[in-house]
Amino acid sequence: MTLPAMDATAAGAVTDPAAAPEWRVEPGLTAYPDAVAFMERRVAEIRAGSAPELIWLVEHPPLYTAGTSARREDLLQPDRFPVFETGRGGEFTYHGPGQRVVYVMLDLKRRNPDLRRYVHDLEEWIIRSLAQFSVAGERREGRVGIWVARNEGALGPREDKIAAIGVRIRRWVTYHGLAINVEPELDHFSGIVPCGVSEHGVTSLVDLGLPVGMADLDAALRGTFDEVFKPG
Repeated sequence: MTLPAMDATAAGAVTDPAAAPEWRVEPGLTAYPDAVAFMERRVAEIRAGSAPELIWLVEHPPLYTAGTSARREDLLQPDRFPVFETGRGGEFTYHGPGQRVVYVMLDLKRRNPDLRRYVHDLEEWIIRSLAQFSVAGERREGRVGIWVARNEGALGPREDKIAAIGVRIRRWVTYHGLAINVEPELDHFSGIVPCGVSEHGVTSLVDLGLPVGMADLDAALRGTFDEVFKPG
């Protein structure tokens, strides 16, 4: 993976605190350790005022990540894919091709220094983006992430998860973020208990019968961002 080029502002110039976040779409598959290393550097730069906020859209090769609340027994197939310990909140999750991972690096000190509100806003952002494709994403009490209610005819109603959220904040600068399933291999989720929830399934935009590509979702995310995250 080639890491994004360092911004000219990182050399020491202080960025305009009122500037809109930078957006980057990373081509190909980004190795998870490289992504974490880049986020660590960028968060430090944002905190120092030497780089702007960043919305970084990536895809990863197949892997599992363990959040700070992950339980060993929820890793059902430990040898299936690489497993990475990570400092984000949450439990086990899967990342892989066909899933849009959005790393959100915002300075909440100049926006709204409220962690609960931030997670609520991430959920709202996903819900509004999915609505662009007539998908009704929903919150569920006690479950982080976004869910889709489905009726499987003779099998009756069910709920499937379409997006996961896991965040970390350092001195009010956010990183990690969210993952939305566009067209991942859904069987890959079977190696874990996703986010500690075993009684519900996992879905994707394509699994729901929608011919949506990654670029379509990216456009929806960009178009709804400012509706939720007001400029600082």
